[in-house]
Amino acid sequence: MKDAGDKITEIEPSRKLADAIRDVKNAFADRDDVVVDMREAHRMRLELLATELAPVFAGVPTDIDNFDFAVSSGLQPRLWIDAVSHVAMGRDRRTFRFLKDTRIGRVVLAESTDMKPVADAVTRYVAERVVERQRMMEGAVESAAPGLHRAEVQEAEPPLQSTTRRNGWTTFFAGLGLIAAGALVGLAVSLVLFWDRIVQMKISF
Repeated sequence: MKDAGDKITEIEPSRKLADAIRDVKNAFADRDDVVVDMREAHRMRLELLATELAPVFAGVPTDIDNFDFAVSSGLQPRLWIDAVSHVAMGRDRRTFRFLKDTRIGRVVLAESTDMKPVADAVTRYVAERVVERQRMMEGAVESAAPGLHRAEVQEAEPPLQSTTRRNGWTTFFAGLGLIAAGALVGLAVSLVLFWDRIVQMKISF
């Protein structure tokens, strides 16, 4: 009897562990199915939004390459707009959330169970980024133009050293002219003052 009891005691725990392992596997399988279903549901809705926004994505100028416009895979699929903004699904699997990463954290730009308001918000965001890029490029061109104009003016103007040298020679010759004029005036005054003596000296000779 003791031997039989020992055998039963040894068999029963193994059967309980096997049942527990089977239950755990079934639970994991059910959970995996739920996760897969959620991921697929999220991805399907985001692909529908991407299809809605396809004309907007196609209208972006080809020289602007800072947009992504791609649905990523993973546990939580996302429709990436650019490096800092994306659309993800809420926990209810029905709410579209347009999010943007900023220096102060992640902010919600739009959120709705309806696709249209979120698509409109994404369209507005893309338009703003395109205009910002164009204004930045135009500003760069405008800032470069005055630089070229100044360069042309500097080439047209004589060098500062040559101008200074020419002004120095002009001042020198002007000084000589003043000295010569002063000498002539002094000579004329001397002749007036000593004219009588000169006449007497001539008479005496």
